[in-house]
Amino acid sequence: MGTVTRSARRPPLSSSLRRFTPERLSPGYFAFVMGTGILSIGAAQRGWDRFSAALIVLAAVGYAVLVVLNGWRLLAYRGAYAADFHDSARAFLVFTFVAATDVLAASLAGIGIIGPAAALLVVGSVSWLLLGYAVPWAAVLGRSERPVTAAANGTWFIWVVAAQSVAVVAATLEPELAEMRQGLAMLAVFAWSVGLVLYVAVAILVVYRMLAYPLEPEQFQPPYWVSMGAIAITIVAGARIVEMESTPMVDAVRGLVAGAAVVLWCFATWLIPVLFAAGVWRHVLKKVPLRYTPTLWSIVFPLGMYAVAGMYLGRADQLPIVARIGELWVWVALAAWAATTLAMVGSWVRVVRVARREVTR
Repeated sequence: MGTVTRSARRPPLSSSLRRFTPERLSPGYFAFVMGTGILSIGAAQRGWDRFSAALIVLAAVGYAVLVVLNGWRLLAYRGAYAADFHDSARAFLVFTFVAATDVLAASLAGIGIIGPAAALLVVGSVSWLLLGYAVPWAAVLGRSERPVTAAANGTWFIWVVAAQSVAVVAATLEPELAEMRQGLAMLAVFAWSVGLVLYVAVAILVVYRMLAYPLEPEQFQPPYWVSMGAIAITIVAGARIVEMESTPMVDAVRGLVAGAAVVLWCFATWLIPVLFAAGVWRHVLKKVPLRYTPTLWSIVFPLGMYAVAGMYLGRADQLPIVARIGELWVWVALAAWAATTLAMVGSWVRVVRVARREVTR
């Protein structure tokens, strides 16, 4: 009798069925946790406690599922995982894991769940330090292709978001962990400073890419909104640092951070019409179809973070008009979150229907 080959025993999956494995899982799917988590913080600031709690649960469940799926992908599809790290157009999406970890930590800390929040801060900080060196090296410095700036895009700003997310959680936990106050203060100021400098560097590279190389409408994707979201989270981190207890590190930068946060809020506000106009150019004038992709969460997160930034900054620097703008902007973020969630669920339903048809053939 002839032996049954492996391929005969397990025929290759169709393209639709393969979407149910993590082989093609986008590293940017953690942006779902980022968008949901920051909206929960904004809802808590507005006093919508039950809604905020529901969003925290949803973000935590999403985080756990994505950790499992990414672990599966790392073990079973190492080639696909490695390809992401060496793709300068996608590699920086890996930093969404760091940001999602810290946004979830900040959400938990906001409702008094300090232990798990501190554990997540450790995970986020270590991941940020390791990935902060590994990703740029693998995706940019370790590649032979030149110029690498041709691949620069909005996802590179997630590098900044990861740094600032560490600063936010460290500053948030500092009043709750008195015995670690000095270390948390140093971590918060360190991460905030690194993130601010990285923003300048990334902005220069992305602007140069837009000026030096053609930018097709298809290339102006949702992650460009992170250029504003990175500023917004820098503002939140700055506002949290301003409100920290007195330590030598915090006292040395408190005035500088408070002033810088106001300047950054003004720039973030100025950027919003620019990004909306770019969306009109892409989808209305250039007729690029608006379809669901995981990168749409890269719009939800900046919108939510801008709302939270306004509320935190208004409180920290006693700017009531800024706080009021943040309170109203929560509704914009909520609308974007709801629309993106419906689009995501709709895409899953379509995939399931296609898969069922193929299985029954």
